[in-house]
Amino acid sequence: MPWTMEDYPASFQSLDKVIRKKALEISNKMVQEGYEEGRAIPIAINQAKEWKKNATEKEMEDFHSHGSVTPSKKSSSARPELMDHAQHVVKHDESWAVQTEKAKRASEVKETKQEAIDRAKEISSKKGTAVVIHRTDGTIQDVVKPK
Repeated sequence: MPWTMEDYPASFQSLDKVIRKKALEISNKMVQEGYEEGRAIPIAINQAKEWKKNATEKEMEDFHSHGSVTPSKKSSSARPELMDHAQHVVKHDESWAVQTEKAKRASEVKETKQEAIDRAKEISSKKGTAVVIHRTDGTIQDVVKPK
């Protein structure tokens, strides 16, 4: 069941109202996409604080007035056009990233390549898409087809 402005984790209690609302929106989306609650909560809080730092007064006002904390039922992705795209495991600085094909940013960054592969497989199994594993130089090492 998604968290609301009336029913949320204790760690959201001390947050400014607009940050709390944004953090609830982010954490609900993350849980819907398969993150564990304990992992989603701190990530969502940090992202919400960062969002507020970069948002204009109008954006904050609009979100406060019209934004929703509950994820949409019609799609499990913030970008539904990417739902049918493969998950790529690519080198990311000193780590490895999981990135949906054609997405602008990585969805997750893991310390090891195997952790990234495991997470990509988990995501792709829910979406029914392939996992494309890249070498450090960016060339394709393997493609794991959906089952």
